[in-house]
Amino acid sequence: MRDLHNNLQPLQLISPTAATVDNTAWVSQIVDRQGFESLELVLNIGSLADADATFTVLVEHGDQSNLSDAAAVADADLLGTEALAGFTFADDNAVRKIGYVGSKRYLRVTVTPMNNAAAAYVSGVALLGRPHVAPTANPPA
Repeated sequence: MRDLHNNLQPLQLISPTAATVDNTAWVSQIVDRQGFESLELVLNIGSLADADATFTVLVEHGDQSNLSDAAAVADADLLGTEALAGFTFADDNAVRKIGYVGSKRYLRVTVTPMNNAAAAYVSGVALLGRPHVAPTANPPA
C-alpha cells in the first residue's frame, strides 16, 4: 500500500538546459500514457533573473503520436489549473504541478515566457502512475 517506487514511471518532460534569456517557449517532449492510468506534470523552476517576467503554461493532448492533432486540454480534464502552474519572476526555485485525468494518449506542455530579458531556468518531469503492469522498470526505461 505504501509502495510508490514500483508504481511510478518518471519521464523527462523538459530537459535541463542553459538559461533562456528571451521569450522563447519551452516545449516539452511528448508524453505517451499507454499502460498507465494517471499522469502528473511537474515543473522545476530554477533561478529567474528578470524582474518582471511571467511564464504561462499550456497543456495539450491528442491521439496522434506526433501530436499533429494537438488541442488545449479542457479544464475539466486537469487537476489544478494552468494558471496555478504558471509563475512569475518572484518564484525562484519553486515547483509547480498539474494533473491530467483526460482520455487522450499523448500530452505535452508549453511554458511561454513574457518580458523575459534575463536568465531563466525551467525543467520538468512527467510522473506516470497506476501502471497496468507493476513493478515499473528501475532505472526507468
